[in-house]
Amino acid sequence: MTNTVISIISIVVVVLVAFFLSSRFRLSHRYDRKPTKLNSWNRQDIGEDPSIDGRHS
Repeated sequence: MTNTVISIISIVVVVLVAFFLSSRFRLSHRYDRKPTKLNSWNRQDIGEDPSIDGRHS
């Protein structure tokens, strides 16, 4: 009985620490950055037509 309670408490503590660290550091923003200068590949990724090259016709 006591081993089960200790195991449950330790699992809860580990999960809480993991959530705290993931919210504290926000590592996903590292990969969500947009490029400062758009090239033809970036324009295709966001749905723009790279053939007009930013000019309105």
